[in-house]
Amino acid sequence: MTRLGYDRYREEVATQIGLFRETLAGADLSVTVPTCPEWTLGELARHTGGAVRWVEAHVRTRAEAHVAESDVPGFQGPGDDDPAALDAWLAETAERMDAALAGASGDTAVWTWTDEHTAEFWARRMTHEVAVHRADAAIAAGVPYEVAPEVAADAIDEWLEIVQYVQRTNLADNAHELRGDGRSIHLHAVDAGAAGAALDAEWVVELAPEGVVWRRAHEKADVALRGPLTEVLLAFYRRRGLDSGRVEVLGDRELLEFWLERASFG
Repeated sequence: MTRLGYDRYREEVATQIGLFRETLAGADLSVTVPTCPEWTLGELARHTGGAVRWVEAHVRTRAEAHVAESDVPGFQGPGDDDPAALDAWLAETAERMDAALAGASGDTAVWTWTDEHTAEFWARRMTHEVAVHRADAAIAAGVPYEVAPEVAADAIDEWLEIVQYVQRTNLADNAHELRGDGRSIHLHAVDAGAAGAALDAEWVVELAPEGVVWRRAHEKADVALRGPLTEVLLAFYRRRGLDSGRVEVLGDRELLEFWLERASFG
């Protein structure tokens, strides 16, 4: 599928971190994040900022191998939930990441954990890493969440590519189970053409004998997940439940639940 492009990913990383900071402003950083119950909101913020700093170190140094977290400047972030210190750290994180991306190009060679060893991989990965954790933060803080339609669609593409990768490389036992006789899942964003911005935002995901295959398409499937694009994204990333009232499931719900339980980074 056509990606958004390196320059857009660079812009989006900065945008998403800025929106993440806005989401945290005035929030209780000690609350538990419902979608990541092992973290408080403050811990989620430090995890997200730390992930960006870890990637920044790889891109900036043109790393040829995995960089240890202990070698990443400021990786841990502030030691407590002081809002001003946390916000300043995230602002600096965004500046450092933007400078690193500006100093590279999409095809700059950089170590990654996949078979795509480019700076564009990391720019794309951090776009969606921050965008989805921003959703976690918004849910915890009880504030609205929106993401640009093309970014949401690309996040679904990337997620499907990652599931295929971890399945192909046996990185995740659960993903290995996502094989079958061709049973299929249809993701249908009902608002993709809203506001005059037509967007091909439907997917068909098949559990084939050789593994997961997918395409952007409007086709009948065994089960359909249907709703606004942002809500389809959040349900597919397991950020909202299927019974949230924001999406509808038509057909073989057990197949969709089977997918959601097993689709994993590894």
